[in-house]
Formats: sequence, C-alpha cells, structure tokens
Amino acid sequence: MALPPQRRIGLTGGIASGKSTVGRLLAERGLPVLDADVYAREALAPGSPGAAAVLERFGERVALSGAATRALAGAAAPALDRAALGRIVFGDAAELRWLEQLVHPLVRQRFATELNGLQDEPAVVLMIPLLFEAGLEGLCNETWLVDCDEDQQLQRLMGRDGLGEADARARLAAQWPLARKRALATVVLDNRGGPVALAPQVEGALRAGAAAAAPSPPPA
Repeated sequence: MALPPQRRIGLTGGIASGKSTVGRLLAERGLPVLDADVYAREALAPGSPGAAAVLERFGERVALSGAATRALAGAAAPALDRAALGRIVFGDAAELRWLEQLVHPLVRQRFATELNGLQDEPAVVLMIPLLFEAGLEGLCNETWLVDCDEDQQLQRLMGRDGLGEADARARLAAQWPLARKRALATVVLDNRGGPVALAPQVEGALRAGAAAAAPSPPPA
C-alpha cells in the first residue's frame, strides 16, 4: 500500500504575531519544525559568503565594533551588527530587496536539504514569516496563519525588540498586513488572547488536518 503524502504545514504570520509560540507547541507534539529565521541567521553567520557580501555592501556600519577592520588584519571573521543592518534595510526598500535576494535562495536551499532528510516523517512544519510574500506556499500542502490585531503586533514588537514606534512600524510595513494573508491561509489561529488560547486551536487544527488526510475506507 502506498504511503499517504507527507503533511507539510506552512506556519506563518506577521512579525511578533506569535509564530514562535505555535512552533514550540507543534515541536512539543513531536513535529519537526524547520525555522526560516534560523536558516537566515546561519546564512549571515561570521565567515559565511552571505556575511561577506553584506560587509562588502555596507562596510563598517554593519560590523560589530570594527570587526571588519580586524578581519582584514587577519583576526577572526567579522560578525554582523544585526540591529544596525535592520535599521538600514527597514528604512530603504531597495536595500531590503537586495538583502532578501541574497538570503532567500540560501534559505530555500536549506529547506530542500532538510526536507530531503525528513522524507519518512508523516508531518513537517515549515515556519516561514514571509511564506506568501516570497511565494513559498508551494512547499506546503496547508498554510497556518497566526493572527492578531495590528496594535497588538506593534506593542509586542516594541516590547520584544526594544524598538521605538517608528522603527517598529517600519518593520511591520516590510511585510504584508495580516488582513491580506487571512484570505490565503488554510487555517487562521487567533492569537488575540495569548498562548493559553492558542493551544486548543493548534490541537484542533492538527486533528482536522489529520482527519482530512486519512484515506477513505474501501467501499463495502
């Protein structure tokens, strides 16, 4: 008997909407969770080709405490000042596009490698903040959106990352609004009530998807 197709859940949302909380809930239930944010950080790790390209483009402005100069002198590979890089790209749409064109192919390649190694898993979660924006929904057979109000997003983002309101709004503006994503998602998880209210929704979505994927009984 042929095995049923692998269930691939594309988990997305807006910045600070609660994706990581849902990712943890799914991981606690034994599902492998592939995190695009982790892969993007690795793509810009010290000594990587991605970090070198960023330093070549932006120079000392994005190097931690003169790390680029030390590296030229033979010291360890420079680390990026991610906060400084964020201030540049979230304030300039052209620079954000350049960075995404650098990082997104590397993230896609990493997803392909990881999925190849997880072929025997019945279900895998792909946690991708820019799932719809980057056109990656084709990697998944269902998409889950972690939803909340824009005001909640803004306040959570400012509190989490220590940002002023202008910087936080610039980061929100770099993604599609949640209202646009709701119509595209298979499942919408309401995170207006916080983590306690999310758990039963996650359980329900897992059960509903499993039931839909179950093979029909043979005809009598």
